[in-house]
Amino acid sequence: MQDYKLKLILTLLSGIVFAFIFVLLAFVSPIQKTPTYQVSDKPKSTLEKISHAAKN
Repeated sequence: MQDYKLKLILTLLSGIVFAFIFVLLAFVSPIQKTPTYQVSDKPKSTLEKISHAAKN
């Protein structure tokens, strides 16, 4: 009976420890930011303006 109680207590404690570790990893791991899109330069010449208008 003593072995059964000891195994039960150790199982519960190990489960709590592993859950605590995974919760800590979830908070410590860095969050990946979404990639930011860069705004392209405005067209300067008339030909660049026409080309830009045709693409969009």
